[in-house]
Amino acid sequence: MQDKKIAIVSDHAGFLLKKALVSYLKTIGYEVLDLGPDTDEKSVDYPLQGEKLADSIHNGAASKGIAICGSGIGICMAVNRFPFIRGALVYQKKAAELAREHNDANVLCLGGRLTDEETAKQLVDTFLNTPFEGGRHERRVQELGGLS
Repeated sequence: MQDKKIAIVSDHAGFLLKKALVSYLKTIGYEVLDLGPDTDEKSVDYPLQGEKLADSIHNGAASKGIAICGSGIGICMAVNRFPFIRGALVYQKKAAELAREHNDANVLCLGGRLTDEETAKQLVDTFLNTPFEGGRHERRVQELGGLS
């Protein structure tokens, strides 16, 4: 059975895409843990937001997450500081598939200034619906810090 809880976070630059994805995730049946921010009117530091997302996965509040900043790069670096996170920055469907199939990614990282809403929805769908292949990939994922 697929876990229907997902955490989502952004900085100020990713806020609008986060807001759109929160609505989308709810329409497709997910319980969304929105870790903020609540507005894009003031600057929010992506390292602190990434830590919030990592904490929510570590404490079991969600098994997967979505992290968004302007480019996706900074927030991806922020979440990957934690050994139990396997965050993947993706801009296209094949990358989202491979992140799940080969790397058992548990956080999807997106660039709010570089990814339009429709593409982001497709990437989210792919990320959430693609299973980890296991097999020859398990050893490598374990070397990264373990399976989720």
